[in-house]
Amino acid sequence: MDKRLFINTKPGNTFLDKLTGKTKVRTFLILIFLLIATWDFRLILPLFFLGLFALLSLHPDPKKMWGVTIFIILMNLFNLLLLWLVSPDYGRNLCGESTVLFRLSEFYIVTAETLWYFLVRFTKFVATFLISMTFIQSITPSEMSAGLHSIKIPYKICTIVSIAFRYIPDITRDFNNIKISMQARGMELDPKKTKLGERLKQNVLILAPLVITSFDRVGNISNAMDLRGFGKKKDRTYYSEHEDTKGDKIMLPVYLAFLALFLVIVFMNIFHPSAYEVWCPWIG
Repeated sequence: MDKRLFINTKPGNTFLDKLTGKTKVRTFLILIFLLIATWDFRLILPLFFLGLFALLSLHPDPKKMWGVTIFIILMNLFNLLLLWLVSPDYGRNLCGESTVLFRLSEFYIVTAETLWYFLVRFTKFVATFLISMTFIQSITPSEMSAGLHSIKIPYKICTIVSIAFRYIPDITRDFNNIKISMQARGMELDPKKTKLGERLKQNVLILAPLVITSFDRVGNISNAMDLRGFGKKKDRTYYSEHEDTKGDKIMLPVYLAFLALFLVIVFMNIFHPSAYEVWCPWIG
């Protein structure tokens, strides 16, 4: 299994890895905008399974994915809980009706419409997370720059994004090396033997010099790019951006279809807005 980092510097061998940066960036942005534009569960659920299938096809490291996934799920559930505590009948405004399932008190009630809205919202957020992680796991910083430049973003901004993402693995590696060295010198960072506050304090002491040295690296890179004439011309090409593969030709009509669907939803919301925001199967 391919043990991927969250930021990859070399493309893998799967179908998604072999796509050009242009295809990856355009598909990702269209799917994210589509999820933002809709609250229809009939569309959100297929996108959820699409994101799940795409992420699994990349064979990510389960240990790295597990912690982030649990954190995202718990934070979303906590957010929904707070929303219910503030407004228990929140689903009425979005679905149009209020079917009380049971009452905890005069104020705190549980309605079918609110539970349905929570399900739609939770699925929507998780689908967004899955698609985002698929994008992050399948693209390299150079491919991201090329893809952003293909949608007419100035290449100077694209280069800044690329360098920023390239530094994340370096900082992570340096942090781990320093952490191991400090432990070899007697610093105790074992969760079973050290309190959380103490571990946070020690980690901050490690991160502080890393941040300072990162600024030095930025200065060196900036000087090197100036010496090589970076920014003198209006446009540039990217070494990482290869010619369209068979996969890119397959994906072209796919993301154009999603784009057309997104435009249809936007125009429907503008010219034929529905009375209620969330589609509910027993209301219609």
